[in-house]
This record gives sequence, structure tokens and C-alpha cells, in this order.
Amino acid sequence: QGCTQKYIVKNYFYYYLFKFSAALGEEIFYITFLPFTYWNIDHSVSRRMIIVWSIVMYIGQVSKDILKWPRPLSPPVVKLEMRTNAEYGMPSTHAMAATAISFSFFIATTNQYKYPFELGLVAAFVFSTLVCLSRLYTGMHTVLDVIGGALISAVLLVLLYPAWDTIDHLLLTSPFCPLFSIVVPLLLCYNYPKLDYYSPTRGDTTTILGAAAGATVGFWLNNQYAAPAYTSQSFQPGFPLGTSTMVFVLARFLVGILVVLLTRWLTKSVVLGALGYRYKFPICDLHARRRLEVEVPYKFVTYSSVGFTATVIVPLLHELLGLM
Repeated sequence: QGCTQKYIVKNYFYYYLFKFSAALGEEIFYITFLPFTYWNIDHSVSRRMIIVWSIVMYIGQVSKDILKWPRPLSPPVVKLEMRTNAEYGMPSTHAMAATAISFSFFIATTNQYKYPFELGLVAAFVFSTLVCLSRLYTGMHTVLDVIGGALISAVLLVLLYPAWDTIDHLLLTSPFCPLFSIVVPLLLCYNYPKLDYYSPTRGDTTTILGAAAGATVGFWLNNQYAAPAYTSQSFQPGFPLGTSTMVFVLARFLVGILVVLLTRWLTKSVVLGALGYRYKFPICDLHARRRLEVEVPYKFVTYSSVGFTATVIVPLLHELLGLM
């Protein structure tokens, strides 16, 4: 299972299109797009997307390990990815994340910004469809996995939408928000469904819940002690965009993502070093890092630090550098 199958690419357009589309449902996209939205578009939109994304992904990841539906057999399917091959298939969390993020972004912005409703709807549909099709092209999911994931995500969006404003208000104003945001995700991570063999689903779920926990604490702190939640006026969807606006948008993103990546590397190194000292294992020991008592704290602390940095430290740095 650790060896990639040999294959011949006959259509490079589809190959690179769907390899890129598959990346839109992975960490590299989450760690860039969600912070970008917070820094450059709208705080309220970003908060709603993060809330929906974390809930949808937790339900999707847990469902995989409860249902235990296998991924497509290979052969006849040729698998272009190997990292997630150890996970079960149903539902496709790529499909769930793509549907949740694209449509929550569309729903949250359609009443706040002036752009054609049809354009936003088509963009959300195309984005989610490309990610869904990429899971079929790469051989990682069946059609049923993808349809199931998209439908589950759509149902959750419908159920969550009426409570968006209430949840957002509580997360910003409740004195119990920081405690709730840390304790509940940690309990969910430590009580994740157990499997007979190692699967990256628990680690990925801890990453997602940790990032959401850190960001949520950051939202609360900003609203309590910095400035009330606001709609950023630095970027308004629509064209043409001024050159100076684009320069500020790019500068905020580059400074922010550099700080976020540095935070992730530094926190991961420190936490793994401390856990290695506590449980007597070298940091390079992959088997030890997969143990529950190691994987959950190191990933939760690392990514909660990332979420907190993205929502609190980076905006302060932007203000200090005159990028607001």
C-alpha cells in the first residue's frame, strides 16, 4: 500500500486539472484560503465558514470510521494518491469540505456584497464539482462516496444556516466561549472512534478541530479586548480593483501566511520535543507519533496555535506594519 502504482498520463490537461482540484480539499487550501478571507475580505464570512467547515469535517471523518466502507479496489482503479489510502471511503470528506466551504462562502456573502447571484451560485457549484470529480479521477472514491459526501454537507448547511447568527453571537460574546472552544474539541479528539489499525482520520480531525478552536478563541478575544467584530472595508468583491488595493491584499496575505507557517513549524517542534522527552521517544519515530497520547496533543496544540495566530497575532502585525 505504500507504493504508488505505475501509470501513463495520456491527457495532461485533465491530469493537472484534477490534481489541482484535489488539493482544494486539503490542508494547503485550508491554511491559505480561510485566513485570506479573514485578513482581506470579511471577518463574519470567515467565522461562519470555519464553524461550518469544522462541524462538517468532524461528522464526515467520524462517519468514515463508523461505516467502514472500503475505498475502490485497485486494480481495476488506478490510484494517484497514497496518503489517504488507509482511510475508509464513505463519505468523501473532500466532497463535504468543498461543498461546505464554497456554498457557505456564497451564502454568507450574497447578502453583504453586490455581485450577480447567478455568478456566485455557478462559482460555488463549479468549485465543489471540480473537487468531487477529482476524487473519482484520482481513484480515491466511488461515485456513491462523492454523492453521499456532497449531500451530507448540503443537509448540514441547511440545518446550520438558521442558527448561524445565534452561534456567531454566542462565540463572540459568551464568557464561556474560550473554555467551550478548547474542552469540547479535545474531548471529541480523545474519544474518537477506535480502529484495528492506524488511520490518518483521527490526526486530520484533530488538526481541523484544533485550528477551529484556536480561531474561535481568537474571535472572542478580538471582540472582547481589541475591536468589535467588523466587516473589512479593505476589499470589496467586484472589478476593477485598484492597484494599491491589490498590493495591500497581497502584502497582508504574504506577511500573514509567513507568520502562520512559522508558528506551525515552531509550535510543532516544541510540542513534539516536549512529548518526546515525556514519553521517551525520538521525534523522528513515526510510530510513536501516531499514539493517542502523542498525536492528539501535538496536533491540537500546533493547529490551535495556528488558528489563534491567524486571527489575533497576524492582524496585530498588519496594524503595526500599516497594512490595515
